[in-house]
Amino acid sequence: MPAQSAVTTDVLVVGSGPAGASAALLLASYGTSTLLVTKYGRLSDTPRAHITNQRTMEVLRDVGLEERLMREATPWEFMGNTTFCTSLAGEELGRVPSWGTDTVRHADYELQSPCAMLDAPQTITEPIMVQAAQDRGARVRFDTSYVSHVQDDDGVTTTLQDRLTGTTYTVRSKYLIGADGARSQVAADLDLPYEGPGAVGGALSIVFEADLSRFVAHRPSVLYWMLQPGAEKEGVGLGVLRMIKPWTEWMLMWGYEVAGGPPDLSDEVVRELAVALVGSDDFEMRVKSRSPWTVNHHFATTIARGRVFCAGDAIHRHPPTNGLGSNTSIQDSYNLAWKLAHVVAGTADPSLLDSYDAERAPIARQVVERANQSIADTGKILSALDLEHTEADALERQLALWKAPGAEGEKIRAAVREAIAYKAYEFDAHGVEHNQRYASSAVVPDGTPMPEYRRDPELYAQPTTWPGAKLPHTWVTRGGVQTSTLDLVGRGRFSVLTGIGGEAWLAASRTLGEQAGLSITTVSIGPGQPVEDPYGTWADLREIEDGGVLLVRPDGYVAARYPSAPPSEQQAADWLAAALGAVLGRDLSQV
Repeated sequence: MPAQSAVTTDVLVVGSGPAGASAALLLASYGTSTLLVTKYGRLSDTPRAHITNQRTMEVLRDVGLEERLMREATPWEFMGNTTFCTSLAGEELGRVPSWGTDTVRHADYELQSPCAMLDAPQTITEPIMVQAAQDRGARVRFDTSYVSHVQDDDGVTTTLQDRLTGTTYTVRSKYLIGADGARSQVAADLDLPYEGPGAVGGALSIVFEADLSRFVAHRPSVLYWMLQPGAEKEGVGLGVLRMIKPWTEWMLMWGYEVAGGPPDLSDEVVRELAVALVGSDDFEMRVKSRSPWTVNHHFATTIARGRVFCAGDAIHRHPPTNGLGSNTSIQDSYNLAWKLAHVVAGTADPSLLDSYDAERAPIARQVVERANQSIADTGKILSALDLEHTEADALERQLALWKAPGAEGEKIRAAVREAIAYKAYEFDAHGVEHNQRYASSAVVPDGTPMPEYRRDPELYAQPTTWPGAKLPHTWVTRGGVQTSTLDLVGRGRFSVLTGIGGEAWLAASRTLGEQAGLSITTVSIGPGQPVEDPYGTWADLREIEDGGVLLVRPDGYVAARYPSAPPSEQQAADWLAAALGAVLGRDLSQV
């Protein structure tokens, strides 16, 4: 059918998964005209991504959705006893405290963020984000396929197809976001360059309902890993039962050789797998869905071209290990949305958008490499048992040795404990989630080197106000009420944080904001100030003097800092205009 006349919008988002839904939500929250389209007739009907880390919760807190998600998700305290066993009813080799639930690690998590971790499947998160996006003005079209796009100097013309009628039509937008998943057609049309071997394994996901409380309620977790014959073949390294709803809905994961294609998923085969992983046939089950998928090792080294940007699985394709997928996708959008909003509003030069590629492409590489390494690390458990494969006879023999007295048994037990503890790099990689440091035109260096990590940077978060790092969280008070430093910034606005002696920064911010058409949040922290630091922890974290200043971006990242009180009001105004102008790509010295 011939294409119909164009629909217009500032930003067109293709895809309604975590990246697309959050992009539409954030853009709509910032007042940017947004159209979200998805080829599907509904939002996610399978739970897929589920680990929701603190950084993602901080994004949702910024847009006012944190409490709603907490009401619907599985709470933090149920997430932590990741268990390695032969089956739920069988031998247990050990457990690794996960996601910050360990007594010692929990303090690290609480010090880093005001937010909890949650287990929130996509069936929960997507509707919450998309509904909120609609409530804030985003338009949403289901059953709508992306066909192609053409860029020009003024915008993007995208051809879409209504899958119900077959009608094609065009959308004219200033910018296009391709958040259309691991088989992204937008990314393919952009001819983005990728690295990595691609599909490295096959896996099955079978969602079923069954009351398995008696096997797991005493060791609550979201993941139970099984050493079963054939479990190490591709997939995610072992067989897995993943909790979706405590303790009555589950996802079974099992590997298959991708070169041979997915196996038969008849009711009999599914039941056989479930009985093997549970270790008992004394349960009833109702299968809700069954689907094969590929374990990928693939990331884009360039994630945008011109007016078109890709996000989420379109640019980082990896297994679910480490729980990084949806979290990284949402953070892609958090990085991009404020930049698009400012450019569309005319308060930033389009050159600001170049920083998206500079900042997020390295993260795409990092998370893909980390998630795939975690699968490889699972092999340490087999090695500890001196197993190359999990044939039944060999597994039974080595488990007997693991329980036996004597030097050989003791050696195996020590090796198994060490291999399971090493899985902290998958289940407690707090630094991977928080230690991202940006280097781009949207960050103004202050001439100091990045602080060296005092502990393992993958396992431990290390807050700093070094430009390019996320603003540290700590508890301060506003009007006597405890609030996080993260609550002082964000909402799509730049923020200026200073203290006693920094009044010139505040005055310069207000004047510059009025002249440049920007809404800038101004914050003064200290005794007798609008925000006070009664615990003294902000003074410990800020890495500047009382009268110094932090310029914070709308996504909570430090854009620039000055260590001390300004020599004069004019110099405060000049420094701030230069720093903010550098980030926005504008000459603010003459406004």
